Amino acid sequence: MKLWSWSKKAGVLIALSGVLMVLLVVGYYLSAISKPLDFGDEAFLISRGESLSAIANRLVEDKIIEEPYTLKLYARLNALGTRIKAGEYKFPQGISLADFVDRLVSGKGQIGIRITFIEGWTFKQMRETIHTAPKLKITTSGWSDQQIMQAIGHSGLHPEGQFYPDTYYYRRGDDDLSIYKKVFLLMQDQLDAVWENRQSNLQIKTRYEALILASIIEKETWIRDEKPLISGVFSNRLKVGMRLQADPTVIYGAGAKYKGKITYKHLMTDTPYNTYTRYGLPPTPISLPGYDSLEAAVNPEKTKSFYFVAIGKGRHKFSATLKEHNAAVRKYIARKKNRG
Repeated sequence: MKLWSWSKKAGVLIALSGVLMVLLVVGYYLSAISKPLDFGDEAFLISRGESLSAIANRLVEDKIIEEPYTLKLYARLNALGTRIKAGEYKFPQGISLADFVDRLVSGKGQIGIRITFIEGWTFKQMRETIHTAPKLKITTSGWSDQQIMQAIGHSGLHPEGQFYPDTYYYRRGDDDLSIYKKVFLLMQDQLDAVWENRQSNLQIKTRYEALILASIIEKETWIRDEKPLISGVFSNRLKVGMRLQADPTVIYGAGAKYKGKITYKHLMTDTPYNTYTRYGLPPTPISLPGYDSLEAAVNPEKTKSFYFVAIGKGRHKFSATLKEHNAAVRKYIARKKNRG
């Protein structure tokens, strides 16, 4: 009887010890995943294919955590171990281990790298900027423009003008095709939006023609309030069958032969883009147009003007007749000479 009583007491003690041990382990676990960590001011890089075990060991080596097992256990209990995202992270001071793992899974806290494409740039300039972007994986080096268009799912489409100029963000290790796709899709969205809200009875009949016209307007001026008026001049010319006579199209068609100053020879040398020698719109856009130019192309201002001449700082003098225009040109030339 005494032996049984002692065995019973021993069993209770062992059970209590087990419960206490479990409580201690759980307590340690909860404390460990909540303990504030110090990553300092340095960025923390997760390489592609790096395992959670390797990350845990690296944290121990860097003295950010004391042992790797709690991190591995948290990831396993929450089925997160195979879902971490590679990239360059910046963690806030005092982040918990649990939040650290959760951020690796969501990608939250990755350092965004900015890349900007300027309104009026050509696709060539856009490619050069992408090619020299820091920490971007370049996969299209040596590719033709058409290879890029094929890779983003638009084989046969001329790339000029098809990408929206804006500031974009990417993460370390992203590839350049992801940039091309993002910028292309945004331009299509913007073009669809303005085309949906276009004026009736436009001289342009397709959204692609709108893109071409917008690209010319973009190169004519950066002044927002002048864009609809320039569009109105081009609309008037298209309506009566006049040539557009837009210098930027001539410059684009001249390519490398243009050395910074347009000449009479440029104006008289026929190319598919020379709107002094050919009627109608050029065959493709000539630049990356911004939203204001897209909007102006489909909503031209009603005007009697058929001519305009640059007078400086992006502004123009508009004229209804050739006589008025020639007088404005003479006045502008005289003003330039007086200035020196």
